[in-house]
Amino acid sequence: MNPIDTFNLDARALRVFLAVLDEASVSRAAVKLELSQSAVSHTLDRLRQVLADPLFVKSGRGISPTDYALRIGPNVRQILDDLRALSAGPPFVPANAEFSFTIAANDYQRDLLLPGLAAKLRAQAPGIRLQVIPSGIPSADMLRKEVCDLIISPHPPSASDVMQRRLLDDQMAVFFDPAQRTPPTTLADYLQAQHIAILFGTGERTALEGSLSARGLERKVVVTVSNFSGLPGFLRGTDLLATAPRGMSKHLLRDFAHADLPFDYKPFTLLMLWHRRHQDDPAHRWLRQQLVAVAENLGA
Repeated sequence: MNPIDTFNLDARALRVFLAVLDEASVSRAAVKLELSQSAVSHTLDRLRQVLADPLFVKSGRGISPTDYALRIGPNVRQILDDLRALSAGPPFVPANAEFSFTIAANDYQRDLLLPGLAAKLRAQAPGIRLQVIPSGIPSADMLRKEVCDLIISPHPPSASDVMQRRLLDDQMAVFFDPAQRTPPTTLADYLQAQHIAILFGTGERTALEGSLSARGLERKVVVTVSNFSGLPGFLRGTDLLATAPRGMSKHLLRDFAHADLPFDYKPFTLLMLWHRRHQDDPAHRWLRQQLVAVAENLGA
């Protein structure tokens, strides 16, 4: 008898395979799945028998997927997505919902949009717990591997399985302490001034840095911080400049003056991004609608 007939390849076994594939570790996969390491190892052993492939092999102190495991990974992910769609369950009732929803957003998007969303949840769906993590420059894998349920970012990853919708438009401005200086009026003034720059904790710089470098231009950066929240303390009482989204004048940088950049720099659009597996999920769709409403209210 074919071994695939003697072992039920159920959703649990497939989830174990994907967790080990994503985490590249049996122990980390066990933590993610809230299972024992022996349970994960036992499931992997049976999968190896059914699929006639080692699936994962030792590599240094860790493990690496075989070519076959890498090849079937997207198919297994799609099967689990389809199973989720089949088991959507009863209609979504916000007041009765009990779950956590994770949004990846940097501090600009977080402070601009998510307090309003949290207020809506407290009023309409108090059982939904909102978790916010930093996004950096987001990747499709953050959604594929369910690191988060939704991303807010102006930098959508290029991926056919990531959906997106516009939230609002913004543009970069130059912020400064008006008690210490006036705004730069020319590109030369801007480049000669001393600046605070952002280098996200994940190692990425803002798109502005790339744009200036592409033009062969360089700012005099004297302070680098890991997020926008670090700007006010260094701006206050100094003649430094900080280039940040104009929308920050409504919250984090409201105590500072701001002016247009003295050079052309196109506006950007804040997007919300989610994996297509959640496209028709009633709870996910409702949460997206609430976030759109928050953004529309800001633009009113």
